Amino acid sequence: MIAQFKTWFDGRSLREKRLLLIMAGLAALTLLWVAIILPVTDGLSSAKERHADAVVRMGETQARLKVLQDLQRDRPAALGGPLDAIIRTRANDAGFPLSLVNPVGGDRVQIAIGSARPGALLGWIGDLERSGILVDSLNITNNGDQTVAAQMTLKARGI
Repeated sequence: MIAQFKTWFDGRSLREKRLLLIMAGLAALTLLWVAIILPVTDGLSSAKERHADAVVRMGETQARLKVLQDLQRDRPAALGGPLDAIIRTRANDAGFPLSLVNPVGGDRVQIAIGSARPGALLGWIGDLERSGILVDSLNITNNGDQTVAAQMTLKARGI
């Protein structure tokens, strides 16, 4: 077979031989490109993308871990009494008359506030959360006179 090809190739003119050699070189270059260079560059590009995604995920995870560590370090002190009594006292101190204080089990308290300014109420809820009393559920309705009514269930952090 190689001898037949050599005979065939020797039978070509010098110009045809040059064109056939150029064609073979270009075919080899194309084959090299498609079989080796293209898959390697695609693999490198994919690896770079996966690395960048992993770096972003690691940064997000570290940020979340720092938040959790800060929460654990800044954990508020124990409440020092029954949750319903503390809520009642804190609401009276803030000027919110409670129309309902109902302990639910030993770990939650349902309360209702008939009328409060929205900003003051949300500020009071923020103060409760900073002191370790969390809102488990909250329902706020507009009273139509620039005040709101609220029903909420509160619990101590960690319970």
